[in-house]
Amino acid sequence: MVLVDKKILSGGLAMISIGIILTMTFAEQPLGKSGMTDEEIIDLMIAEDENQAYQLLSGILIGIGFLLVLISFGARKKKDSVKRTEKKPAE
Repeated sequence: MVLVDKKILSGGLAMISIGIILTMTFAEQPLGKSGMTDEEIIDLMIAEDENQAYQLLSGILIGIGFLLVLISFGARKKKDSVKRTEKKPAE
């Protein structure tokens, strides 16, 4: 039986799935065409920049999610971690 912190594991899996969804959504690069006006070229450059930013964000989400999944296998909750000791007052 492997001890796993389920909160960290579920958070990591959620981040991985969101990153994969973003990757699939923004996989297509915006395409230009010949004879574009200057305004269309600027819009295309902005769209390419936004697409690159979303791809970077999805990569970061996948990476952090993977690290959380790995950490969840090493994080163990101690059963008696909240032991309180009372000190007797000096007489």
